[in-house]
Amino acid sequence: MSGKLAWIETELAQLREQGLYTTIRTLSSPQGAWLEVDGRRVLNFSSNNYLGLANHPRLREAAKAAIDRLGIGPAAVRTIAGTTELHLQLEKRLAEFKGVEAALTFQSGFNANLAVIPALVGKDDVIFSDQLNHASIIDGCRLSRATIVAYAHNDVDDLRRKIAETPEYGRRMIITDGVFSMDGDIAPLPALYEVAAAHDILLMVDDAHGEGVLGRGGRGIVDHFDLHGKVDIEAGTMSKAFGVVGGIVAGRRVLVEWLKQRARPFLFSSAMTIPDVAACLAAVDLLETSTELVDRLWANADMFKRGMQSLGFDTGRTQTPIVPVMLGEAPLAQQFSRRLFEEGVFAQAIGYPTVPQGKARIRVMNSAAHSPQDIEQGLAIFERVGKELGVIA
Repeated sequence: MSGKLAWIETELAQLREQGLYTTIRTLSSPQGAWLEVDGRRVLNFSSNNYLGLANHPRLREAAKAAIDRLGIGPAAVRTIAGTTELHLQLEKRLAEFKGVEAALTFQSGFNANLAVIPALVGKDDVIFSDQLNHASIIDGCRLSRATIVAYAHNDVDDLRRKIAETPEYGRRMIITDGVFSMDGDIAPLPALYEVAAAHDILLMVDDAHGEGVLGRGGRGIVDHFDLHGKVDIEAGTMSKAFGVVGGIVAGRRVLVEWLKQRARPFLFSSAMTIPDVAACLAAVDLLETSTELVDRLWANADMFKRGMQSLGFDTGRTQTPIVPVMLGEAPLAQQFSRRLFEEGVFAQAIGYPTVPQGKARIRVMNSAAHSPQDIEQGLAIFERVGKELGVIA
């Protein structure tokens, strides 16, 4: 190829040579413990479907009923003609669930971060951001035009040093993921709160991988650490444990009112669809009713982690159902993932730029949908492939 796009072919060829080219597989079944992927029935360790709600009958029925009553598409942004009574019900229920004054929904968790950060800080302000924060936080910080000061991952002492070294700005914000999606470790939120309070700095946490996982019945990291009323902004998603799609920002009522006036994804992109909102409401109902799914998720995760560690795999610093199987180089991770798939396990390789170079891995996502037998079968296949490729003895 020649011309204006020739450079893309060169870049793609380099990605293939480096083992960094992403192959996208195709599903032909609903989400669950088992999937049909590229025509094969495989054990699923790749989806963020923590509680198995993505194909839950109560969520499906709620979505169908809402379509019959209110249709499908919102047909407008929230501020013009896109706010239905279902949107308001969901936001009220989410606020109650998370123990805050108010909540606002967005089209995705990514959009939630793009909405809230630039609405609260600007070019004369500063953001202190964990080095391993999610891409949506990074992009939200860039869009804000604020000065971005990265602190070492989960290192509160380094955060203190960075604050001391940074000149005064108009407004200041500390931002962290709650659960880090690639390593499965948890932010030291109590210590971050102490720093934020001592310096009168806004504190924001993205709880995308904590909702439905941490806290009482999955109420999230703020509940997990009993920090209600102390974290200024909670952002998150309904595409993981809730099993649907959509973003959340929760906190004080004045924050939500301001976002309704200034958050660009809220003002300039259509509202969440009717069936999605209804399904999210059904998910909240389930989480408020019982802790059974959350308890099962943790039991499965503990079983898998203990099994992998006893086999000799390096599972990094995980503290949650996210289990990174650390392999180092991207070509090995991709080869490992291909062999797993051939043996009947769907677990994707993660490499640069999602994780740093030399830190490639298989990221295993445990779910309440898995049975103990599923976990045992997965461990046996990991053992077989690990020995074959020389990863474990």
